Amino acid sequence: MEQQVPKITQAMIDLYDEYTHLTLDRRGFMEKLGRLAGGGAAAAAIAPLIASNYAKAAIVAADDPRLAVAAITYPGPAVPVKGYLAMPATRAGRLPAVVVIHENRGLNPHIKDVTRRLALEGFVVLAPDLLSRQGGTPATDEEAAPMFRGINQDDLVADAVAAVSFVKTHADTTGKVGAVGFCFGGGIVNQMAVHSPDLLAAVSYYGRQPSAEDAAKIRARMMLHYAGLDQRTNAGIAAYEDALKAAGVDYQVFIYEGANHAFNNDTSAARYDKAAADLAWGRTIAFLKETLA
Repeated sequence: MEQQVPKITQAMIDLYDEYTHLTLDRRGFMEKLGRLAGGGAAAAAIAPLIASNYAKAAIVAADDPRLAVAAITYPGPAVPVKGYLAMPATRAGRLPAVVVIHENRGLNPHIKDVTRRLALEGFVVLAPDLLSRQGGTPATDEEAAPMFRGINQDDLVADAVAAVSFVKTHADTTGKVGAVGFCFGGGIVNQMAVHSPDLLAAVSYYGRQPSAEDAAKIRARMMLHYAGLDQRTNAGIAAYEDALKAAGVDYQVFIYEGANHAFNNDTSAARYDKAAADLAWGRTIAFLKETLA
């Protein structure tokens, strides 16, 4: 007998978004999901379909012979910052650089795979581990989530800005640097644009917007991707646009109607939107190549 796939509703996806943004702990999430799903057994079946499944992470294998990858550390303002560095194995010359900022579950297999995907597009790519001050990203999302509670945002931004400085002077780069971030990382990329004059291009996927006062300091070209169903993050778009316009920032905003927050994360069956993700990715790559040429 064929097993029936549990029905996942928008309310369940919204609940998971509440959990991932640290306003709900795991126990509270499962209790509320059980009420929506009609019981604990149904909730236990649905939760993995909404969460990330890192067994699906490797679109580009970690040992892909086209790439040179390495676990590294680079100098941070307080402690050495761990990172994952990827670049084409064969290079005719120096390449532009991109810093990839992870979601609020740390430097996990999905983000490492995104790093490799970008490297295959002809970039030197560094994904910092912004949990380095706490020892680094642990093995599971459940362990990583509480590490972000109460974390000093300024410290994270400083460690991310240090990544820009590191790749700008790396022997394999042209010195031109962009950044891409997702969710929590999208918010960090917005702040990197505020605080790093060396950053030339910034791509924020459904990231929290900076204040109008901070947005006025941005000099990088900006590309902002938002999900149409992401009411929480989208509430800040209008004010951010006003601030960017007032500051004369070169920016683009794209809203993907019908898509959920985290639509680019192809390890989450319920939230991933292939059409939106493919369109946003194509725009991102073209933007980075043009700006960092």
